Parts: sequence; structure tokens; C-alpha cells
Amino acid sequence: MSHEFAYLTQSGFLGAPLGPGLHPYAVAGIAFDGATTNRPGARFGPAAIRAASHMLCDAEHNLWDCSPREVLTDYGDLPTPNTSLADMRLALERLALPIAMQHHTCWLGGDHSVTLSLLRVYREIFRLPLALIHFDAHCDTWTSHCGEPSGHGTWVYEALEEGLIIPAATIQIGLRSPGPREARDYVRSLGGSIHDARSLRGLTRPAELQPLIADIRERVAAAGHPPLYLSLDIDCLDPAFAPGTGTPEPAGLSSSQMATILEGLLDLPFVGMDCVEVAPAYDHAQLTSQVAAYLVWTYLCARIARGDGRFPPHRAAR
Repeated sequence: MSHEFAYLTQSGFLGAPLGPGLHPYAVAGIAFDGATTNRPGARFGPAAIRAASHMLCDAEHNLWDCSPREVLTDYGDLPTPNTSLADMRLALERLALPIAMQHHTCWLGGDHSVTLSLLRVYREIFRLPLALIHFDAHCDTWTSHCGEPSGHGTWVYEALEEGLIIPAATIQIGLRSPGPREARDYVRSLGGSIHDARSLRGLTRPAELQPLIADIRERVAAAGHPPLYLSLDIDCLDPAFAPGTGTPEPAGLSSSQMATILEGLLDLPFVGMDCVEVAPAYDHAQLTSQVAAYLVWTYLCARIARGDGRFPPHRAAR
């Protein structure tokens, strides 16, 4: 093994040093897949996304002409339990709070059950419910999932029940999985917005996706521009673009569609994001980890270009 390769495999996202730091932006892994209901393996997602990101480490984004590398800290994978969902959530909330207080953070999952804890953390920081943009093939609004009271398919329902997110400022994009109508339409029934994958078929150019982008902007504005959180389940993408995930669903978004949507939104007042459900055991040629790394990198570059620092649109309560 060459010294250069050894450095790359032991370094963090974009080659950032692993461990706590003082940079304004951070990445942290949550290597938990104990709530997976189909194919396990998302606990290895953070490492795969980091490895894929090393191809981006010396490059500036071709839209924003910047790179996050010099202002980025990577906390590695947080030491959470990996068998008990309840214990993992307690540990994650304790570990994530000081990181989220100090940095604008991108969280690498792990399965989607981790997002509930992250929303609790941001709700505690801001003392306000958040707006949410949720990319996913699945609605995640089941009241129970496969006989369990909580999991990676219930977190949106639980977040709404707990008052963590604003119903009218909750936007779901890419939904297409089977499920009862009351679950699939739950967010809409509370006043939120759903742009399912069928409604987005064939829409690829920025002008064609503008109505979706305008809907999101209008909802965030109508809610008073609250703290905005992005949760990106990689299975929102069609398996042709992201085969390495636990619950793939055909007829999904393309990577270019998702990039266009993100590029049209990333000047909004985001306070954090997660990218979840990358399961490298089912990947081919690193397609899934590469697109995940690209999307997280795009998010970070947009934040830097916007001059976000930690939380410019909102002042944390603490």
C-alpha cells in the first residue's frame, strides 16, 4: 500500500482530518442500521461516502467556485450503540448536540431512523420547529413498521407528532413505494406538499423543475423562513443511479434531477442535512457512494458560497 493511498483511506470527508476541530463546517457519521427492514448494511455507508469523496478533495465546485476542504472538520463515526434503536437515539442526541451547536453539519447515515434524533437536536437548539425537505422513495409516515413501534419508516410521522417540524413546511420529493393511502398522503393531509416520482417523470431541465422549486420557496417563506433541514435518502434515486441501498424502488429520480433541484434551493436558510441509506454491499462500481458524496459536497459548497458560517439566518437559543 502506498503512503498516499494509506492517507486517503484514513482521512475524513474530502480528506479532512478526523477528529474534533474548530472549522465552521463538519461531517459526522452515524453507522447504525438496526432499524433496517429489508437489506442491512447502511452502517457501512459513512465510510463508503468518505472514500468516494476523496476524488473531490482538490476540486472547486463548477457552479460556486469553492471547495469545503479547508473549512471542514470530520468527527468520524459517532460511538453509538448498534443493536438498540432506543439506546442509539439517546446516545446520538447526546453526541450530536454539541457538534450541531458548534458547526453547520452534514450527517452521514446509517438508516433513516437516525433523522428523528437529529431533528430533536435542532429543535432543542433553535427552540422552534423546523421546515423539512425530504427526498425519499418512501413516505416514512407509517405509524408502525413491520411490527415495530418506531424505525426508519416512521420518523416523519413521529417528528410531526412531536412538533419537531412544521406540517405546512414539510415537503416530500420522489415518493413512489407501495403503501396505504393514509400513509402516502399523510403529509399532504396536514397541509404539507408531496411531489412524487410519477409527477416528476421526464422533467430534467431547470425550467421544468421550477414549479417544484417555487412551491418549496413559497412554503418556507409562508412559514416565516424557519430553520430548514434537508434529509436525503439515497433511495430517492432510481436504482440505476443508486443500486447500493437497503430498500431500492424502481422508477425513481435521476441524479441530474436531484442535482438540479438542490442547485435551485441551496440559497435557502438550511441549518443542516443528512444523507442516509447508502449500503455499499449492494453497490456497483461505487455508483451510490459517489453520488452521495457529490450531493453532500454540493450542499457544502453552496453553504460556503452563501457565507453561512454556523447559523446565519437564526440565532441558537443557547
